Amino acid sequence: MRICIFGASSDEIDAMYIEKTFKISKKLAERGHSLMFGGGAHGLMGAAARGFTAGGGHIIGVAPRFFDLPGVLYEHCDEFVYPESMRDRKKYMEDNSDAFLITPGGIGTYEEFFEVLTLKQLARHGKPIVVYNLFGYYDPLFQLLENNAAEGFIRGQTETLFDRTDKEKEAIRLLEADGMNIEDIRYY
Repeated sequence: MRICIFGASSDEIDAMYIEKTFKISKKLAERGHSLMFGGGAHGLMGAAARGFTAGGGHIIGVAPRFFDLPGVLYEHCDEFVYPESMRDRKKYMEDNSDAFLITPGGIGTYEEFFEVLTLKQLARHGKPIVVYNLFGYYDPLFQLLENNAAEGFIRGQTETLFDRTDKEKEAIRLLEADGMNIEDIRYY
């Protein structure tokens, strides 16, 4: 499987996030999966890439040319795709991945998560989406989604379109599970 990992590009985050992301990525590679990611050398993106390298996995980086500056991109990718824009970057990763792992991150990670979630809600794909809720990082987001559903701004079904866990083995199991049949996704 090609697993797309979204996550922080900052090196200013606590090392505990980097360690856990490296570890799960190494295990995914050892299980024969490949990595599709935004190409960054730093933060959780870099940790994922280093984990896949350590586990002997195939790595596909995807970033617009304006990111191709010294020290920004992970140099050990097996393949690199250079789309024209950030929008094209996301589309490439969405179209060419079999599952999505959302690790902690900032605005870009939130945007990537919400895009793949929205596309799934609109029955454009049925691929697994797993939010790796390390150290409760995404708890406030889950509360926001629950509040949105309670107020009628999103349907309760939305929260059934992705899985959440803080356990490595469970995240791997969920990523490897069959996706949803898009005919079973009811959107409005």
